[in-house]
Amino acid sequence: MRLIATAIIAMLVLTGCQSAYYAAWEKVGVEKRDILVDRVENAKESQEDAQEEFSSALEAFSAVVAFEGGELEDVYNKLNSEYENSLSAANDVTDRIDKVESVAEALFDEWEDELEKYQNASLKRESTAKLRDTERRYSALIKTMRKAESRMAPVLSAFQDNVLYLKHNLNASAIGALQGELSTIQNDVDQLIEQMNSAIAESDAFIAAMSN
Repeated sequence: MRLIATAIIAMLVLTGCQSAYYAAWEKVGVEKRDILVDRVENAKESQEDAQEEFSSALEAFSAVVAFEGGELEDVYNKLNSEYENSLSAANDVTDRIDKVESVAEALFDEWEDELEKYQNASLKRESTAKLRDTERRYSALIKTMRKAESRMAPVLSAFQDNVLYLKHNLNASAIGALQGELSTIQNDVDQLIEQMNSAIAESDAFIAAMSN
């Protein structure tokens, strides 16, 4: 049964039918709440991967600036590869945050609608309070995630500019021109990693709260 559901769910993902996607999971006992927790975990992991990729790209850029001899084309190829890896990691972060938002919206809409089905006023108040608390925690989480995400763009832009400049000027003078960029990129990467650490910590707190 679960294998059949998985196949159906995969097809629904491809067709982009979110409501049917969630309904298919619910038929095998996986609720939107569970999917949200899984997606927050996935988003956290993508941010951890991005931290590694951006740090690696920074190391490669530092190596370019410290270049003292050898094949400049090899140095360029290394830096370009690191940039491409960082770009891919950044795209993955955005994709996974988007998926967190998608299921969160579906969960909260469903929860809000189901509040009207309560007959017991005390239980309704308790469920409403739980919903508002979860929404509050989620709002803090997604704000922190998006803030960390926004830090990636200026770093990627700087990396791209410098990769292109090196490509178009494969000579020693190009290295000198790039040296002035290092401190700015270093600062931007440090801020990015710090913000991602905040998002990762917020993710852990949210997952813990949802598990209680």
